[in-house]
Amino acid sequence: MNDKDFVHIIDKAIDDFEGNSNELETAIGMLMIGRFYGWRVVMLIHSRSTVKKYEKILGIEDIRKVLPETGVLSHRSLAWRIVQGTKNFWKAVRGEMSGIKSTMVSKSS
Repeated sequence: MNDKDFVHIIDKAIDDFEGNSNELETAIGMLMIGRFYGWRVVMLIHSRSTVKKYEKILGIEDIRKVLPETGVLSHRSLAWRIVQGTKNFWKAVRGEMSGIKSTMVSKSS
């Protein structure tokens, strides 16, 4: 997706939104962070139910269709560094691996 596509999603979500503006703001933040970190990191930061709620707010069917799998800053995510290259990614997303869900990022890998 290009910048214009992202702006269109955001503009439409703002125009269509009814409810707590904090949720709208956070959904937009997830989308923007996901542009640089990728949907895999987004899935490690948020619960699946939260991602589904934000997808609905943003009017998108599946975050994986609008975000890259990994982004240019994925390596900065602590959770991603722990699970990358393993077969345990979806276990980590489901919370079956303790200590993986993390919102922590660093400036270096």
